[in-house]
Amino acid sequence: MKRTAVAALFLLLSAAAFAQTHPFTFEDMMAMKRVGGPQISPDGQWIAYDASTIDLKANVRHSAIYLIASSGGTSKRITDGVKQDEGPAWSPDGKTIAYVSNRDTPAKQVWLYDVASGQSRRLTNIEGGAGSLKWAPDGSAVLLVSDIYPECGVDPACIKEKTDAEGAAPTRARVITSLLYRHWTAWQSPTRTHIVYFPLSGSGARDLTPGAFDAPPFSLGGGDEFDISPDGRELVYARNTDPHPELSTNSDLFLVPTAGGEAKRITTRAGADTSPKYSPDGRWIAWRSQSRAGYESDLFELWLYDRSTGKTTRLMPHFDNWVESYTWAPDSKSIDFVAPEKAHEGIYQVAINGGMPENLGFGAGSADAVTVSRDGKSIFYSSSSLATPSRIEVMTRMLGGTRSVPLTHDNDALLSSIAFGGTQDYWYTGAAGAQVQALMVLPPGFDKTKKYPAVVLVHGGPQGAWDYSWSYRWNPQMYAARGYVVFMPNPRGSTGYGQKFVEEISGDWGGKAFTDIMNGVDALAAMSFVDGNRLGAAGASYGGYMVDWLLGHTDRFKALVTHAGVYDLRSEYGVTEELWFPEWELGGAPWEKPDAYAKWSPDNYVANFKTPTLVSQGELDFRVPVNQGLELFTALQRRGVPSKLMVFPDEGHWVLKPQNSKLFYQTVLDWFDQWLLVHQPSEK
Repeated sequence: MKRTAVAALFLLLSAAAFAQTHPFTFEDMMAMKRVGGPQISPDGQWIAYDASTIDLKANVRHSAIYLIASSGGTSKRITDGVKQDEGPAWSPDGKTIAYVSNRDTPAKQVWLYDVASGQSRRLTNIEGGAGSLKWAPDGSAVLLVSDIYPECGVDPACIKEKTDAEGAAPTRARVITSLLYRHWTAWQSPTRTHIVYFPLSGSGARDLTPGAFDAPPFSLGGGDEFDISPDGRELVYARNTDPHPELSTNSDLFLVPTAGGEAKRITTRAGADTSPKYSPDGRWIAWRSQSRAGYESDLFELWLYDRSTGKTTRLMPHFDNWVESYTWAPDSKSIDFVAPEKAHEGIYQVAINGGMPENLGFGAGSADAVTVSRDGKSIFYSSSSLATPSRIEVMTRMLGGTRSVPLTHDNDALLSSIAFGGTQDYWYTGAAGAQVQALMVLPPGFDKTKKYPAVVLVHGGPQGAWDYSWSYRWNPQMYAARGYVVFMPNPRGSTGYGQKFVEEISGDWGGKAFTDIMNGVDALAAMSFVDGNRLGAAGASYGGYMVDWLLGHTDRFKALVTHAGVYDLRSEYGVTEELWFPEWELGGAPWEKPDAYAKWSPDNYVANFKTPTLVSQGELDFRVPVNQGLELFTALQRRGVPSKLMVFPDEGHWVLKPQNSKLFYQTVLDWFDQWLLVHQPSEK
């Protein structure tokens, strides 16, 4: 086992610095601006972005659009942000910024900000709302995503008839004849997500993706899943047309004339084809692709479609991590993209004529939302770290390397008043000799001569990872501020360590991943500054499943917290919605693979439950429905295990509302305090 030198300088805070700051609080976290991705103006002089703020007392989120010079300086707010103004998009001539807002309508609509006058006006009034804006290349129209009645398109009279009929319905009962009848937090409605071409003149709007299918598909993005060709004549978009969407991840790419007409399918792989983007010269369409049907965590590869020949090519056949957000270089000769690599989200560049990508660097945290200046010399992106919330940075190409500097400073003043815990990597040996990485966050004012209690955080997915990015839902600094050493392992199933490592979780949920985690717990307990008798663990979704699994397989922890955890695999199958997920992970349906469901289901180990456990659940969670938490709490209570149940009637898989989030953190941290007796680190 060995520790890396990453972040070693941040392990100790000087006494002087600590005296001038305070430990991180929930109120601090809510006070931070949440900065969106950069949108560069056509002349390269300005960056538009949105930033959200939380009104904790009112329990709402506000957002506004900001401008900042691409060379740096002070940000200027250009919308009032009374409600939610977001998603800025520059017009081709740079004179207008389109964005969506709900300032005077229930659903978000498209607004246009005139850069010269500083005035905004509303463009649309679409019943199904608007989002995911793109401009037509000639600036005469915008393309947007809206919820459309398939039989109505954008016909106002038909839409009114449908909404009036729904409002006059004598009952709220639902009659269901097929799956997928609900998804994440919503029941399936009569509408479908379509892409609408909306002229700035206000007349002649048209539905470009008609039919009884979502385009873009909800489960595979729903954001940047379409693009318009540089000449404005063609739309490319993702759509899943399989008859059983509950079993299928098979979205394909389609082409359709923006003037209207028949759509042409251009991809035929069995997995997901998604995130298409035209090259600036119009010759190519790039997209992300997965090869296997029903496997949502298959390797995301980068592919190219040659519009002149119809030929498709996999761009990096030997790249073994997921391609995430990406953008074309202005000369159409290369692509910059983000991919995970050992707890970072780094920026890479690859030439379209092949070869391995060049790593442009990670910086101090993780990157996303990459965009490139027209001269190709500067890359703008959003960045965050375990001690820094989202901000926009600029990476400038220099002779012999690159240099990144922060562009926005929305949170600098607040951050300067907070004493964050230091961070470091820890590598150790997991199951079958594999090297496993964990991230660690130490309490502010850390004193290596004392012993601290520790909390192990288990990530969800299971195909996912803890990385060096900021989080509002599972922020390790909140635990560190209470005096805990925080240990965040990336066991089997974690991304950023090659696809083989990702795939070794499937069919083995409580196997190698459990060993990976517990070997890390052994190492954690042996650290000189950790009290191995005061350990807790928490997780959500698959992380919640693993906490439920820990309940029946180890007595190492003094307290556990499980949120939205899968408890009974068989009953979970019957109430969840994306059935492709359990059928891939466990090899089929419960009646087809009863032994697999029985082997890996935590409910079959109730007789071993002893550890005090807090159970948290959202009633609107259709991914891991509320019965899972209720069943676990019932078992704990009947077994006489100290336990508490926290149910949010207005939350889904994630706890998102500000006051709910406050209650969640307070209850979780108080639970650990109660059982780990953590107020001050003990003397050795």
